[in-house]
Amino acid sequence: MILVTGGAGFIGTNFVLDWIATAGEPVINLDKLTYAGNLDNLSSLAGDARHQFVQGDIGDSALVGRLLAEHQVRAVVNFAAESHVDRSIHGPAAFIETNVVGTFGLLEAVRAYWGALPTDRKAAFRFLHVSTDEVYGSLEAQAPAFTEQHRYEPNSPYSASKAASDHLVRAYHHTYGLPAVTTNCSNNYGPFHFPEKLIPLMIVNALAGKPLPVYGDGQQIRDWLYVGDHCSAIRRVLEAGQLGETYNVGGWNEKPNLEIVHTVCALLDEKRPRADGTSYAEQIAYVTDRPGHDRRYAIDARKLERELGWKPAETFDTGIRKTVDWYLEHADWVARVQSGAYREWVSTNYGERVTA
Repeated sequence: MILVTGGAGFIGTNFVLDWIATAGEPVINLDKLTYAGNLDNLSSLAGDARHQFVQGDIGDSALVGRLLAEHQVRAVVNFAAESHVDRSIHGPAAFIETNVVGTFGLLEAVRAYWGALPTDRKAAFRFLHVSTDEVYGSLEAQAPAFTEQHRYEPNSPYSASKAASDHLVRAYHHTYGLPAVTTNCSNNYGPFHFPEKLIPLMIVNALAGKPLPVYGDGQQIRDWLYVGDHCSAIRRVLEAGQLGETYNVGGWNEKPNLEIVHTVCALLDEKRPRADGTSYAEQIAYVTDRPGHDRRYAIDARKLERELGWKPAETFDTGIRKTVDWYLEHADWVARVQSGAYREWVSTNYGERVTA
């Protein structure tokens, strides 16, 4: 079986559900259940013997070591991370603790387990580390997209902590021979996305009649990757990726944030019109920009296509429709994740921003 860390979060949840549906191989799911980890996400697997959930920290090397040994794990897929730039600006310590110290603890446990395996199983073992395009920094408008050779230039506490974790994984491969591969993905979107990030926040706020906060001029550009496509890419890299290599995973969908917001508004106008007949775009509110906000990210995913034959199945148009439909159909899930702590965070992060 495989061990998935952070498998109750957004991308981890989608990966676990897709893995069980496509591969059918049993999963040990280790998640700390911080604010963004949600067992509700995995309710469809209740009673399924192929999924075992364990609440715990990747930095707990003793726990990780026990799970690896007890279940004779053949591969580890590491999603566990603090991942929100705004939260890292307000409180960077948690990002250092989870993304740097936690990854170190995980690597130590995995190295000890892997080192003691019989020769054949040792050769077949894999450690896949899931990272982000934000480690590469910010691109100028006309600059080529990030390739795997682009130097690291992280600009937020979040991206710096992820860069550090990437370097640790690389070092454990080159120093100890740990059979590791790394993926760096662009902005994900899709089902189970915690509504602090752009797309789910816009959907949730629009339906609640609240302002749709757009940072600065809204022209920050991101490459958007449907989460199901990301999961298929990870499966492919786990299956055939070259050890010690990095693979960029992108959706080939560069779009400014403001365009994303208008697209979401138009889909909601179509699928759940406002009672007064006006567009949800009337709720857009420009607010003070995020400190150090990177202007553009773009992923060049040609290496992954060339070497492993992967490319995204969804266009942005098809993926965003699926996403909006999912949120409209899962209002109960949205209501449950909007706890008092969530409302307090939204107030802290957006309440202090001045409307332009």
